[in-house]
Amino acid sequence: MISLANSAARRSLRTVSQVRTLSSGIDIDVDHYSSGWNIDDIGEFTAKTGKYQIKTFNKISEKGLARFKPEKFEIMGSDWDSSNANAILLRSHKLQESEIDVSVRAIARCGAGTNNVPVARCSELGIPVFNTPGANANAVKELVLCGMLLGSRRIVDGVNHMKDLGAQGLAKERVEKDKSMFGGQEIKGKTLAVIGLGHIGASTARDAAALGMDIVGYDPGLSIDSALKLPNEITLTDSIASAVSNADYISINIPYIKGENGTHGIIGKDVISSFKPNAVLLNFARGELVDSEAMKEFLDNGDGRYVSDFPDDLLWDHKNAVVLPHLGASTEEAEDAAAAMAADTISDYLQTGTIVNSVNFPAVSLPARPDGAIRMSVINKNQPGVLASITDVFAKAKLNIVQQINQSRGDVAYNVLDIDPTANHEAFSMKDLQKELTMTDGVLSSRVVFGTPGCGYARNIDGQYWV
Repeated sequence: MISLANSAARRSLRTVSQVRTLSSGIDIDVDHYSSGWNIDDIGEFTAKTGKYQIKTFNKISEKGLARFKPEKFEIMGSDWDSSNANAILLRSHKLQESEIDVSVRAIARCGAGTNNVPVARCSELGIPVFNTPGANANAVKELVLCGMLLGSRRIVDGVNHMKDLGAQGLAKERVEKDKSMFGGQEIKGKTLAVIGLGHIGASTARDAAALGMDIVGYDPGLSIDSALKLPNEITLTDSIASAVSNADYISINIPYIKGENGTHGIIGKDVISSFKPNAVLLNFARGELVDSEAMKEFLDNGDGRYVSDFPDDLLWDHKNAVVLPHLGASTEEAEDAAAAMAADTISDYLQTGTIVNSVNFPAVSLPARPDGAIRMSVINKNQPGVLASITDVFAKAKLNIVQQINQSRGDVAYNVLDIDPTANHEAFSMKDLQKELTMTDGVLSSRVVFGTPGCGYARNIDGQYWV
């Protein structure tokens, strides 16, 4: 059940309920509506003033936040006292369920990974979680290319050595003599194996090929979009082991997935045993993908290298390892691009119901809302009979559904319905209709994607109706 343990959340819910039941007439700010719909009343909905309230954690790029139109959105930091946020934007903050207000419709992370968001629980609550795939691809790709050079020529060791000599006043005297300690190899003409050919992997493969490298790739889920970005001369293999067997450099670019059939420790002893003795492994994806024990054994017994963007308790000071402080997406451009993508995604979802780049909800591209129609979205458990029950609510109210979309993903289903409020010439209560719709067995929430920003949202929480 949703976390409502803290009194602040309970106080907030009571306040919202009181405010929304004080007004009479057709006003989307109050408990949604009153009876007696008329086509002439629709103008009142767009005339009202209101804003979607976006709660942010971490420092979000100002350029990204500027994508929210100030006349429709209000941005608040994590220290905001109000418990009525409509959406959450965050970067690395580890989001707790207690921080997800009952009013939250959506959550977006400015980055590709969502390990710091309770995605499974959000699915149970009917909250879509979005990420920003590809926004930081160029930044990470550039660091992967840098990692190849760091793993080729002991650059870090050379820099540290010069600092030591400089402290002793011996740098100029020893530089020519000592440079032979830090020899290496060029990357031109060498083979790079790219494991995972998504945004980052495909970009890495393309630019490495432009540097004169031979490219081998592996990705069982290669998309058409990524395939079009690959260099023509790439060789695709049917397994990780075959991809790495003759590679001088190996770049892993796959997501970290816990549990059975996941990717935890996927670069383990079986795969590492296929490495060439002097292979360089580049890990700018997730630290947990690599089995540190197996990697240490490889580094101890050969001239191989490991360059990682993640902390490692076992390999942090190994002479053949270079460990960076998670710099992959730490560029101004990447932070701007990720924040802008997250803002656009949230803005589009709140205003139109469109779903793009969600990690737990189906992708839904929507046509424009017909003139005079009212758009409603319904999130429900993906189980037999619920869709029929939803449409039956509208049928009983004698309302015509002019267009409807139903998509599902896993245990969640998402419905968008455009209804004609003039089809029923009898007086009816839209407020009561939404309550009946929301409290239908299997429904998690409903939303009026129309009218005053921030209003028209209802939740079914363990059999209780919240607006």
